[in-house]
Amino acid sequence: MKKIIFIGKTGCGKTTICQKLDELDIKYKKTQSVENYKNSIDTPGEYIENRRLYQALVVTAVDADIIAIVYDPTVDENFIAPNLSSMFTKEVIGIITKINLANESQIKKGEDILKMASVNKIFKVDTIDNVGIMELKDYLES
Repeated sequence: MKKIIFIGKTGCGKTTICQKLDELDIKYKKTQSVENYKNSIDTPGEYIENRRLYQALVVTAVDADIIAIVYDPTVDENFIAPNLSSMFTKEVIGIITKINLANESQIKKGEDILKMASVNKIFKVDTIDNVGIMELKDYLES
């Protein structure tokens, strides 16, 4: 499986996706520092919420094969800058989380934001109901 780094605001679901991909028990917690899982890297939300910390994302992404920008459509805040993927020299995908809690227009907004960030592919997931997790896992294994 390709190693993936998850980038997104605090509470968007990065840690839960890491735990799901490694088939671990879900334990909700605030990520305080970069955490390495078997197949993924979890980053603190502050890394994208504060542009002065973008360099930390670039440096940490060196250890990954794929970069994932994670978007939570259930909140109004957006910290994903247009063309954000240009900071990286690797494939960048987008992930929209919590799709079972969002309405169509919120999901569409997430797609638009991720497209403006110039991601290659967008996955829609819900970790509670396991929607889209296998598709993401299959993609990382291909």
